[in-house]
Amino acid sequence: MLNVSRITAGYGGHKVIKGVSLNVPEGALITIIGPNGHGKTTLLRCISGIVPIDDGRIVFDGKQIDGSRVDEIVKLGMVHIPQGDLLYPDMTVDDNLLMGGYLIKSVTQLEDRREKVLDLFPTLSERKKQIASTLSGGERRMLAMGRGLMTGAKILLLDEPSLGLAPVVIEKIFETIRKLNKDGQTILLIEENVSRAISVSDHIYLLDEGQIAWEGSGHDLSGNEQLMEVFLGG
Repeated sequence: MLNVSRITAGYGGHKVIKGVSLNVPEGALITIIGPNGHGKTTLLRCISGIVPIDDGRIVFDGKQIDGSRVDEIVKLGMVHIPQGDLLYPDMTVDDNLLMGGYLIKSVTQLEDRREKVLDLFPTLSERKKQIASTLSGGERRMLAMGRGLMTGAKILLLDEPSLGLAPVVIEKIFETIRKLNKDGQTILLIEENVSRAISVSDHIYLLDEGQIAWEGSGHDLSGNEQLMEVFLGG
């Protein structure tokens, strides 16, 4: 579904991404791990069109998308859920979800999709009329994911969905990610928690200093003590 071929990108002449290639098959859950500050978020921003690439090629669902506008990429079915919440803080939970469905022309389809999202996140159903800024951190993260799902995305780009959350909330988030993937949702995930990445991923890429330093299965990663020590602090 997604093919990233030797892309290079950066800011103000400083190269952050250096010849990165990766593949995300349809229905797969692929995770990017690596030390902080080594380009993971920038890579996701390149793929979703937020940061222009200097070289290389990005093909999504058979179409070359590097150089396309963000809204054009979203219309093709790619949705980027960034770090933090980036909600409409003064709007209700329900209105935030409806904003995610702005591309849907049919009222019936919009309602059906909203109900599916609320079934996936029962807490949001209980808080439909609550102002987004008053939600807990975990609830805001669920709302951000729910709003992204309202688009009917073919692929979700999730940037550290567990960042800053309590362990019990992280478990709920990952239960949802596993369920989405089991139901056929294609996901490209950035995750700092290596054990979590190993537990959910079909394939893992290790990004170090803007380059792919290693790739393989979770089983291969967990069995590689030297790799875990050098790049991930054990």
